[in-house]
Amino acid sequence: MSDPLRDGLNARFSDPPNVPESLSDNTVLQGIARRGSCRVFRPDPVPVEVMEVLSAVALSSPSKSDLQQRDVVIVDDPDLRAQLLELVSAQAWIAGVPSLVVFCANNRRQRQLHDMQGLGFANDHLDAFFNASLDAGIALASFVVAAEAAGLGCCPISTIRNHAQVVSDLLGLPDHIFPVAALALGYPTGLPQISPRLPLRATVHLDRFRETSDYDVQEYDAHRAQVQPYKTQRSPERYGTSDAYTWSMDKARQYSLPERVDFARFIKAKGFKLD
Repeated sequence: MSDPLRDGLNARFSDPPNVPESLSDNTVLQGIARRGSCRVFRPDPVPVEVMEVLSAVALSSPSKSDLQQRDVVIVDDPDLRAQLLELVSAQAWIAGVPSLVVFCANNRRQRQLHDMQGLGFANDHLDAFFNASLDAGIALASFVVAAEAAGLGCCPISTIRNHAQVVSDLLGLPDHIFPVAALALGYPTGLPQISPRLPLRATVHLDRFRETSDYDVQEYDAHRAQVQPYKTQRSPERYGTSDAYTWSMDKARQYSLPERVDFARFIKAKGFKLD
């Protein structure tokens, strides 16, 4: 008999955990375990009222000290959406994105509270940036779970941070508010593929951290190349092509080249101190 949770975890991990019977019928866990990023959508956009409900659900997620330092910008205007998508159009699938939301870290509201209460902001350092970023990330993850439970497909777009100042200008983001990621959203044309993940022995630790071994990565590389091979290779003009192109090769190539080198400057210009 089919067991969706076990099947999803078996597809995801080479060393899946044992699933207690008490969890096997949990449809929320099944959906998360079997999810995949969607990059092919039907052309019809998601109604604004649906995105508003999903935003409300996402903003019901945990927030550091109840500070609520995350906002969601629903991009409904077609021209504005087109301008934002043009910034990341190097990814071919972006052209077919019917709906878009942007998750922002908002430390501005906290400072407003201090002004309202006549109290100084004594924590103007890296933690202010970090807390707001984490809050936005939690909201993004919660939105993804909610959207997929509602029958939608989605895919985060972190590359909007390559154009953080332009995005900030287009969305009218004032000081101490910045874009963390966009989310492509729509009605999927089919089921997305389940992407294998690193083995749990490399990423789940009991009591003490254990360093990831080369063997763990090599085993994962081989498995992923078999079930989900890369269709293109990164930076072939610099590194050439490989007959055995792997996940670790792709990720090493990605971060061997400079990316977002001006992001700290942008964040400081937004008023954050990163000491």
